[in-house]
Amino acid sequence: MRASSIRLNIFNPRRHFTSGESRTRSVGVQRLVTLAICAMLVLAVPAQAERIKDLAAIQGVRNNQLLGYGLVVGLDGSGDKVNSSPFTQQSLRSMLTQLGIVVPPNINLNPKNVAAVTVHADLPPFAKPGQEVDVTVSSIGDAKSLRGGSLLMTPLKGIDGQVYAIAQGNLVVGGLSAAGADGSKITINIPSSGRVPGGATVERSVPTPFGEDAMLTLNLKSGDFTTVQRVTDAINKAIGEGTAFAIDATSVKVNAPRNIGQRVGFVSLVENLEVEPAEAVARVIVNSRTGTVVINSTVRVSPAAVSHGNLVVTISENAQVSQPNALAAGRTVVTPQSDVSVQAPGDRRMFLFDPGVTLDNVVRAVNQVGAGPSDLVAILEALKQAGALKADLVVI
Repeated sequence: MRASSIRLNIFNPRRHFTSGESRTRSVGVQRLVTLAICAMLVLAVPAQAERIKDLAAIQGVRNNQLLGYGLVVGLDGSGDKVNSSPFTQQSLRSMLTQLGIVVPPNINLNPKNVAAVTVHADLPPFAKPGQEVDVTVSSIGDAKSLRGGSLLMTPLKGIDGQVYAIAQGNLVVGGLSAAGADGSKITINIPSSGRVPGGATVERSVPTPFGEDAMLTLNLKSGDFTTVQRVTDAINKAIGEGTAFAIDATSVKVNAPRNIGQRVGFVSLVENLEVEPAEAVARVIVNSRTGTVVINSTVRVSPAAVSHGNLVVTISENAQVSQPNALAAGRTVVTPQSDVSVQAPGDRRMFLFDPGVTLDNVVRAVNQVGAGPSDLVAILEALKQAGALKADLVVI
């Protein structure tokens, strides 16, 4: 969007003013200049514009997942049990052997302060040897808690089997677990997993195709023909025609300098260009397990009438005690008595959707009939089947 041309006739240099008039005129000139600059800035910035770096990513520049197996030691009796986690004992014996400590085969190790864990991390692009990355540690045995533990040296491998980082350090556990002598127990969050900030040191870099190809490929995070064309137009307008061209609804090819130093500056320029993304596709996301429903602002419905009447199912269970007479040879028995009743409310409500109803009207109308999450899912599915819901209904 181009800034509108604003022409200001501020003063005539041939005209002479008195000192008071000159001072007043100077203040007026400053105000006019300030207003002109503000007007040009407002007109130059498109509404709801986003940077290309927030809409797309360079192909090949991505994180790589690393995985390893290790031991956490120093636990306060909350580690693995040997009977249910024999691999912990095997790993501990192997580690001691590597350290030169010979454990007789007939000795069963039963340390309650050790837990077998998996360690995983994301290796960022362009990570160099010596840099540190965070790691996540999760118990794979029956350890109750990893709080207070330390992760021993663990190699982290990529999908190709090569070691790219070494992890070690003290765990930060956000969960808490406590148990009483009578069997009572309380657990807050998840104590069987934790993190080691900066716990892995990079040992090997992952090669990237950033400087190999003559062209860069930008992949949109959400494919859309309109958005990809706007990205292409923004790059061509800022750098020059023919610099970029779209190949599908997701990807844009960009001619970039071969010199690696110039390419870095070129990418910095491209990713900071602002583009107004296209309006999102009308979509309704329904989580059938939790009843969560997300409706974006572009959802519309056609004229439709919905009748809503809930069935109220009440299940009650009472325990009755059968007590025999004192002289009888019977025994006391507790028998459960169940009572199931189904009722339909007398007021069956109906609401009407007018043409072009938006998100606010849909939510308000559904709330007015007192529909719960499960009822809302059924209403949306019925509207979709009837052709009244002008949106994609996605059930997850």
